[in-house]
Amino acid sequence: MDQARIAVVTGGSRGIGRAVVKDLAASGVTVVFTYNGNQAKAEDVVREIEEAGGQAVAIKCDVSREKEVKDLFKQVRTSYGKLDILVNNAGITNDGFVAMMSEAKFEEVLKVNLGGTFLTTREAVKLMMKQKSGVIINLASTTGISGNKAQTNYAASKGGIISFTKALAQEVAEHNIRANVVAPGFIETDMTKGMDQGVLSRMLELIPLRRIGKPEDIAYLVTFLSSDRASYITGKVYTVDGGMVNG
Repeated sequence: MDQARIAVVTGGSRGIGRAVVKDLAASGVTVVFTYNGNQAKAEDVVREIEEAGGQAVAIKCDVSREKEVKDLFKQVRTSYGKLDILVNNAGITNDGFVAMMSEAKFEEVLKVNLGGTFLTTREAVKLMMKQKSGVIINLASTTGISGNKAQTNYAASKGGIISFTKALAQEVAEHNIRANVVAPGFIETDMTKGMDQGVLSRMLELIPLRRIGKPEDIAYLVTFLSSDRASYITGKVYTVDGGMVNG
């Protein structure tokens, strides 16, 4: 148990983010996580972690807004004096065919997914450079690698995160800061639970392991990459997709 480590996880109140927050906390990390919608769900996560003996704090933050991001990291710096781990998970989709997509619809997804990753990373790196240590894990998607119909905006944002992280890893390595990407495939969420059975069956045919991933499948990898056991790993992209994307 590494009680002294401090993590910031964006978008931590549900889905993959929730699983990441809970698994990091279970490993002894104190987790500050953001939410931008349902306060009750965020409070539920904090309560579950505290009941299990862990430590977590929920802070409302829109990662696409510079002032809110700066305020978030100011609070982390004031409360803890350091930051060991940043997990950029917050993101949105707004799907549509490119011929009918408005500029606003395209830019909104880029602003939250890629722009938000930039804003939080910039503030985290400032703290990590001073302490000469840190780990940054950015959540992308297999869509950012292989693309997906009607998701040009989302694919661009996630592909951008992958390239951003590869460049970042080279930039910050001299400061003993690591940066990696986790790219989930088809993961079980509230949305997939209500999916048409025919659509689900066709999707499963594309996955060699013939099952949908669970949020915990992502969380376990994030916890490993954030640990000292992964101290020689940086600039890498890890797909967690049941074998759907090769290469």
